[in-house]
Amino acid sequence: MVSAGVIFDLDGVIVDSEPLQHRAYNQVLERFGVRVEAEEYGREWIAAGRGPEYAVRRYALPVTPDELRRLKDPVYHALLHEAATLVTGARAALERLSGALPVALATNSSRIDALFILERFDLRRFFTAVVTREHYREAKPAPDAFRAAASELHLAPNRCVVIEDAYKGVVAAADAGCACIAFPHDYTAGNDFSRAQMVVDSLDAVTVEVIRGLVAGS
Repeated sequence: MVSAGVIFDLDGVIVDSEPLQHRAYNQVLERFGVRVEAEEYGREWIAAGRGPEYAVRRYALPVTPDELRRLKDPVYHALLHEAATLVTGARAALERLSGALPVALATNSSRIDALFILERFDLRRFFTAVVTREHYREAKPAPDAFRAAASELHLAPNRCVVIEDAYKGVVAAADAGCACIAFPHDYTAGNDFSRAQMVVDSLDAVTVEVIRGLVAGS
């Protein structure tokens, strides 16, 4: 039997949080007379992963990128607690995969946000390991998160398959040495997923057999 593990991203893969992130940033940016549209947000925040740097530069904001992130955080926390929902098929996928394989979470989100989602929706029991932004050095698109998650699963990166929704995550997975399944949504449908081994439009397509097949072929 092929030794294999699965690493899930959180935002956009398990929890439908990207619209909430978008709303939170816009609530903060409105203080400076700026509104970011969905295409722009998808391109700069989700795909590139450098939205605050982009916004500060593009709109000459009187704050630093890290200050913009800090201003957004409490707004996002409130929206997450008020309106978070799971992505369709996420719970079923976690149940299906965790019954046969070790499963990790690797996210750019903070521990407090990630654990809130896992506890609110009773998902923590599906994960062998949870890797949040505090646990590694460089955020995606750097490969650090996925290397850390593979280490927590006691597997080499090439024994792991990552489920990601955005270009930056696919790049991070590939650079970590993991296979990757891309699962786009409305914000990321136009992303470049050429470095992913598969692109799926439903988590129902992610089966134990598919994971083992991708690892065996690596």
